[in-house]
Amino acid sequence: MRLPIAVLLSPLLALLTLSLAGCDQLGIETPAVLAAKKEADSKAIGGACRHAGRAIEDCYTLNKKAEKAAMYAGWREMNEYMRENKIEPVAPVIPPDPPKPPKPAPVASAPAAASASDDEDGAAAADSGHGGGKKKAAAH
Repeated sequence: MRLPIAVLLSPLLALLTLSLAGCDQLGIETPAVLAAKKEADSKAIGGACRHAGRAIEDCYTLNKKAEKAAMYAGWREMNEYMRENKIEPVAPVIPPDPPKPPKPAPVASAPAAASASDDEDGAAAADSGHGGGKKKAAAH
């Protein structure tokens, strides 16, 4: 006697559903969980910036990867809390990293040195057939 496919597949479907329900216990983070963590981190950064007496614009500049809206919400909440409880800002002891200097431009002295040596090597290159533009043009 053959059983219908639905009867055979229902235990497998139940097992699959139960195994996927345990993803949170395995540490697999869903996009919703990641978004909530990023928002909470950004809010904490904003509150810490306000407590340190930093302007919100400085906070944005120092924390480019954080969400601005959540950072502002944390900054504003900390501002209200500090006003209600008459808490003074704590000046940061460690200054932020200084901006990195721009990368130096490529050295332009290499072409100038090459043109000076062209006078000396030009005759030798023409004789050997390497680099002599006049000989190649004549050959074609």
